[in-house]
Amino acid sequence: MVPDTSFLLIGTLAKKANTTKDTVRHYEQLGLLKSRKRQAGSRLYTEFHPECIERIRLIKSAQATGFTLTEIKDSLNDYYDGQLDIDLQLNITKQKLAQMQEQQANITVMVELLSERIEVLERIKVLEHVETGNGAKLDIETCRKKYLQNDQSHLD
Repeated sequence: MVPDTSFLLIGTLAKKANTTKDTVRHYEQLGLLKSRKRQAGSRLYTEFHPECIERIRLIKSAQATGFTLTEIKDSLNDYYDGQLDIDLQLNITKQKLAQMQEQQANITVMVELLSERIEVLERIKVLEHVETGNGAKLDIETCRKKYLQNDQSHLD
């Protein structure tokens, strides 16, 4: 019997999908990729269908939009089995969008807080440099007494 040469060994698949063998193994372990075993002499080879290249690209695309591998698994298998429920996918995608929007709002708050902190630290540095000629170091007690009491509204 002549072996089916359309199947890919892990190294070839990883190269064609622009990923690593470890990633392929991980995806296979999670059930995102299907493989078959082939005996060749005393060695056992794992082979992957060329469809796995497209699967890996879809996985990477879904990850880039915030989906976890667990979230991707059922949808991906349903897609390839011809059982994709569009209403369910629409609902899942809307939920992911809401989750990303919430994360975006949290990041916006963190950016604002960090910006305020930079402003406070820069003011302290300027004031300390004017008073002492050395704006690089400031002990905590001096900071509390001189600057933080006046800037408490920025830190709340």
